[in-house]
Amino acid sequence: MADINLQKLAEVLVHYSLEIKPGEKLWVRALGDPGSMLRSFYQEAVKAGALIFLTHYSDDLQQAVIRYGTDEQITFMPDTEMLAMDYCDLMLALYAEQNTKASNSLDSAKLALLESARKEWIDRFLTRSASGDLRWCLTLLPTQASAQDAGMALQDYEDFVYGAMLLNTPDPVAAWRQVDVQQQRIADYLMKHDEIHIVAPGTDVTYRVGGRIWKNASGKVNFPDGEVFTGPLENSVNGYVTFSYPAIWRGKEVEDVRLEFSEGKCVKATAARGEEYLNAMLDMDEGARYVGEVAFGLNYGIQQFTRNLLFDEKIGGTMHMALGASYPETGGLNKSALHWDIVCDLHEGMVYADGEVCYEKGKFVI
Repeated sequence: MADINLQKLAEVLVHYSLEIKPGEKLWVRALGDPGSMLRSFYQEAVKAGALIFLTHYSDDLQQAVIRYGTDEQITFMPDTEMLAMDYCDLMLALYAEQNTKASNSLDSAKLALLESARKEWIDRFLTRSASGDLRWCLTLLPTQASAQDAGMALQDYEDFVYGAMLLNTPDPVAAWRQVDVQQQRIADYLMKHDEIHIVAPGTDVTYRVGGRIWKNASGKVNFPDGEVFTGPLENSVNGYVTFSYPAIWRGKEVEDVRLEFSEGKCVKATAARGEEYLNAMLDMDEGARYVGEVAFGLNYGIQQFTRNLLFDEKIGGTMHMALGASYPETGGLNKSALHWDIVCDLHEGMVYADGEVCYEKGKFVI
């Protein structure tokens, strides 16, 4: 059954998410051990006419650099990475991590240094994506490590993942096209408003989005998907947010995060566990304490926290904020090596758009 789902996943990625055309140059960036998924996707992409080149990254090797490397080694970014970014027409990031906790014992300052070294690459990636010059998608293969993070047996986790991807429907591509239509209604509504005010237990925050573009995330960039998002005006975020779920970045977990904002900047960041790491990441560069993205999760096939942001930021009935880099296609201007999504449950919350109730009990009521 898993092999059938992997073939379905490959077909959706090639023909819906990336829409590969003959002769397009495709960069596949694999992390971990994607195994049969990589084979299924590679074969389908070849059939579609893609010109493919592959890089395979290992967490174990990156850990060695952080543990034993000098600052020069940690911040080294090969020219080949930038050349590949400029060379490709398409990019698929395929994650199949075997140990999601591998970074837990690594030095926070060195991890921040590693992230800061990627800023130029990230800026180039975001610019090409925003212009439409680069089409890309990120997806995940169920592994034992991810299943353990979610507190599930591997078979149950596979069922959860493939269900969230709508691979259990007769025609997954048609199902995602319907998602696209439904979510566009919400994006169109939000585009007509400026001030968004969110009130929930431990949360009272406002931000402005007038002139910014709400994007409909319906399986073209992340897979699975299910959200609408934009970049707030950089100096407009005010108030405080208590995030319902742990914040996870590079495998490290921070619990009970509470952020306070004034004129866009996070002026205070506290956590019950991992506070030092949280602030180290927020201090990595000038833009890391500003909100680059605000979003609402709309995938109601995802209703449990799995400790994987690809799924957790899409949980139906939540909102998330990303500290750091904006997506230029939204009109956002914030730049940072960081883009850290943190999720807040809104099932007991209310959202107001220019003073009008538009969301309650975990759903839009427009």
